[in-house]
Amino acid sequence: MASSLLARNVVRSAHALPTLRVLSTSSVLRKDFVQELYLKELKNYKAPLAAQDAHVSAVKPLVVPSAPTPPSFPSSSELASELKAYESSQPTLADAAPVSTSSSESAAGAQAFLQFLEQDLPKEEAHH
Repeated sequence: MASSLLARNVVRSAHALPTLRVLSTSSVLRKDFVQELYLKELKNYKAPLAAQDAHVSAVKPLVVPSAPTPPSFPSSSELASELKAYESSQPTLADAAPVSTSSSESAAGAQAFLQFLEQDLPKEEAHH
């Protein structure tokens, strides 16, 4: 008897599945009109056809540059003549900077500077 009662409960529970109810606060779904309009226009868009020779104005023709010419080196006779001309020329004194101080003044100034460096520094009291 217990087994038949158990069998009836299983059959009832299989037939009596809970039903789901969908609760909605609004009966009409609100659509996004901007999105709908955008999708409609996107589907209707046709890309303009490109002309067959459109690439001609965008691409320059290839022009291979001419081969560079090797540098020309002076001959040994030209080098010898330039070297002789350089050796025979006298240097100009206009390029040299004039020295305004005499050697005794600069030696005295250097000696004074060295004495200044050798002086003992005054001792400062520590501040606490």
